[in-house]
Amino acid sequence: MSFAYTPQQVAELLATDDIQLIDVRERHEHDAGRIAGCRLIELHELGLHAATIDRDRPVVVYCRMGLRSEMAAVALRNAGWDAFNMVGGMLEWHAAGLPLEPASGYVA
Repeated sequence: MSFAYTPQQVAELLATDDIQLIDVRERHEHDAGRIAGCRLIELHELGLHAATIDRDRPVVVYCRMGLRSEMAAVALRNAGWDAFNMVGGMLEWHAAGLPLEPASGYVA
């Protein structure tokens, strides 16, 4: 079983409100450009805020390239969440032509 989704799959899941989307990048990266509907929990703070993540809904985490979010997804899975990584991160999301928030946003 794969524990990863492509950006296109994440966009489809977001459209149906079937996932919790968490950005594990740093605040300045998040502020520069993000996926609408995500929640920022910087990777180094994930342990502090894990209890606030709903265990009854799948979680998808993302970062710039997919490396930090893979670590976060593994940690969440090991702690009992149904967690997935977004492959390729924001670079792949943007390359696929998917929208950023704000509209003038960019991948930092």
